[in-house]
Amino acid sequence: MWAVWDDASVDWEQFDLVVVRSAWDYAERWSEFLRWAEGVARIENPLPALHFGVDKERYLTLLAGRGVPVVHTSYEHPGDEPFAPLADPFVVKPAISAGGRRSARFEGGDEAAAALVAEIVGAGDTAMVQPFVTGEAEVSLVFVDGAYSHSLRRRAALPLGRPREVLYLDEELGPHQATSEERRVAEAALGLVPSSTLYARVDLLGGRVLELEIVEPSLYLSYDPAAADRLATAVERRLDRT
Repeated sequence: MWAVWDDASVDWEQFDLVVVRSAWDYAERWSEFLRWAEGVARIENPLPALHFGVDKERYLTLLAGRGVPVVHTSYEHPGDEPFAPLADPFVVKPAISAGGRRSARFEGGDEAAAALVAEIVGAGDTAMVQPFVTGEAEVSLVFVDGAYSHSLRRRAALPLGRPREVLYLDEELGPHQATSEERRVAEAALGLVPSSTLYARVDLLGGRVLELEIVEPSLYLSYDPAAADRLATAVERRLDRT
């Protein structure tokens, strides 16, 4: 059965296993979400993975420090000097975010980006600044029970100049067969997660890690005929351990 994570009427102890799948508001309420997860006896992904995956600054910094190639990222924190826009096209987004919310791309030198950075840090959050690579799609590798499952190409319609007030951005999707090097990078990133994962998605841009999605990512199961069964079998294995 399904249940809403912040529904106070739900008795979470009745479930042998709780699988987080569509907690679409977790990024705006991440501290509340993690407190809820801490109170669930058996949860997938496990609590250490959820803590690790919520904050992009935390995991990208760790990955880079351990030699995993990541997309060049700078961070703007509350109290920092005023933001100076990059010379080339770039993206601004919160370090804790989902679905492209509060995110936008800018042309090089666009001073308007400072307003979005100020909005993010003014709320007490960290803003991330990453290059925008024109014409290049993300490659997403999906893992089930720690093993590579399938992959696809994704291109999100990131708005120019100002975030759109939408739940999730529109996407262009297409088939892709991950290369051995893409799998190597994704597996290296997942190897640094502090617990096993039932599901994960590693997004690469230009062969570098853009995001590590282990909280409640879209898994695009239709891109492999066996993917849904693979996930169901992995859930069954965890239930057998109870």
